[in-house]
Amino acid sequence: METKKRVEELTKLLEKYSYEYYVLDNSVVSDQEFDALLHELIKLEESHPEFADVNSPTKRVGSIVLDKFEKVTHDVPMMSLSNVFNEEDLRSFDEKIIKEVGNVSYNVELKIDGLAGSVKYENGKLLLGASRGNGVVGENITSNIKTIKSIPLKIDYYDNLEVRGEIFMSKKSFNKTNDERVLNNLEEFKNPRNAASGSIRQLDSKIAAKRSLDMFVYSIISPENHSIKNHTKALTFAKSLGFNINPLSKVCKNIDEVVEFIKIYTEKRNNLKYEIDGIVIKVDQLDLHNKIGYTAKSPKWAIAYKFPAEEVITRINSITFQVGRTGQITPVANLDPVMVQGSTVSRATLHNEDYVTDKDIRENDYVIIKKAGDIIPEVVKVILDRRDNSSIPFSMVKECPVCESQLVRKDGEAGHYCVNEQCDAKKIEGLIHFASRKAMYIEGLGDRIIEQFYNDGFLSSIKDIYLLKNHREELIVKEGFGVKSIDKLLENIERSKNSNLDKLLFGLGIRHVGEKVSKVISANYPNIDDMGKWVYEDLINIDEIGSVIAKSIIDFFRSEENIKLISELKELGLNTMYTSNIYNKDEFTLKTFVLTGKLVLYTRNEAKSLIESLGGKVSSSVSKKTDYVVAGSDAGSKLTKAVGLGVKVLTEREFKDLIDR
Repeated sequence: METKKRVEELTKLLEKYSYEYYVLDNSVVSDQEFDALLHELIKLEESHPEFADVNSPTKRVGSIVLDKFEKVTHDVPMMSLSNVFNEEDLRSFDEKIIKEVGNVSYNVELKIDGLAGSVKYENGKLLLGASRGNGVVGENITSNIKTIKSIPLKIDYYDNLEVRGEIFMSKKSFNKTNDERVLNNLEEFKNPRNAASGSIRQLDSKIAAKRSLDMFVYSIISPENHSIKNHTKALTFAKSLGFNINPLSKVCKNIDEVVEFIKIYTEKRNNLKYEIDGIVIKVDQLDLHNKIGYTAKSPKWAIAYKFPAEEVITRINSITFQVGRTGQITPVANLDPVMVQGSTVSRATLHNEDYVTDKDIRENDYVIIKKAGDIIPEVVKVILDRRDNSSIPFSMVKECPVCESQLVRKDGEAGHYCVNEQCDAKKIEGLIHFASRKAMYIEGLGDRIIEQFYNDGFLSSIKDIYLLKNHREELIVKEGFGVKSIDKLLENIERSKNSNLDKLLFGLGIRHVGEKVSKVISANYPNIDDMGKWVYEDLINIDEIGSVIAKSIIDFFRSEENIKLISELKELGLNTMYTSNIYNKDEFTLKTFVLTGKLVLYTRNEAKSLIESLGGKVSSSVSKKTDYVVAGSDAGSKLTKAVGLGVKVLTEREFKDLIDR
């Protein structure tokens, strides 16, 4: 009994010291003393495993190695927030709230640049940790959640409780982790968010434990079950249980105070100990949330203000030219590497000749760059005061940088094109496009492998992808490959033959024919054999297809080379039918459906595909033109609007019956 008593005593001490250090930032013991106590507990648990608790502080060092993460369905979906990028849109959000429920107060808090996580407790003990996933289904990351020292393993509260928050890596931990990776000749993480995301999804919890992750709790699920009436009190309640709450939050009486808070932390953001990418604004009164409502993806009572794209100065070393799958030649600025919003940028697209000449961009210029939409680097403007007098104006190349064919600039277009169908760069980019996720989705056949196989002579056209199986013995002995990886690749290639016709059309890379147009074409002409019989007048009468697209489609299917390719793909066993639109049903043909609430019998994408396959259309909003609203559980304002307009409302079971008739 003395051993059991000592285990319990050590557990309580270590939890207390962890809370004081990681949450209160006020350690009362030295690192050496803490480590000695932890080491003592580890030894006792090893010699007396019957006294080891599943939520012992020793689990924070990581000891579990998983084969894979289990899937977890969230009891309440983890919705994302809608974004605004300026004060005008923020005030528009406020006006909508006031119109709906009158004046409110807002809780504002820093938007931590990490990843969302959920933690459940039962009888005061940590039961489950889960990632957000797609918002409905996440992954069981309990073993890694336990390594985050600011998350209590036990709480002094015995009702069932679920908290959600942002898992992140501090700047200090990020720098330390990257220093260690450099010493071990590993590639550095690009930014703290990527580092945190990669760490929490490690199958070996020891790796996650070394990364010193943290978590700020930002919500409690079903707060009414805990007698909580506003968001601010929910955070106070979470803090009282030992959770880490970001102290830099505030209750604002009106939108003017919100704007002022945003201005303050826009200036202070770089001085914080962690990365933030905006400010989250939530209506504080919880009883108003359901009245304000939800969209399919986001609550209407909350919004995320995203900081304007960060602009930095760097120098253009050179301007080079790359060839796309359509043959378009794109100028690219090669930059002195620079950090922009947490990631290193060394290249920026310059789009076309007009873009470069309009901005007068030259080699060796100092330029201001930003990430358009916080993703794609672009040149904002040239700093003319720092331009060298000897700089030379930009000149567009006249020949393809790969095959040296003369470039063509078509009337009314800004781009220059290589029209040589045998251009190696065009062929490689075309193959990459065909195998891409949105086209035929051949997993394992990525950009680098396609380029390597092309250069080795295994690939020169789309047809050759499906003949790679004839080169299996040669491929498995290539450096970096092997029996397992090649067989898996060949299996994925065979599986892709079953892809629907719209995926094949998109993969063929017909000019001006994107993902959506490919689906429209397939829905109207579900057999590829009919496509060579099209006439211009028929095509332009189809929604989404204009004169430019129609001409491009007709030109493609009249090309003898393309006709031959399609015939070869059919002989190789590729599906050339649009199998999800074999017939229409009167109840669906030309009818407009709106989906709302949580569906159980179908995923939202499955329901949408079924409607479209039976001749119907899916809209995101309810209007007088809506024919049916399919309402799942927790349906919100769309259901209310449908009833008000007299639109036919179907339960999910009634929707299924309509399909099965």
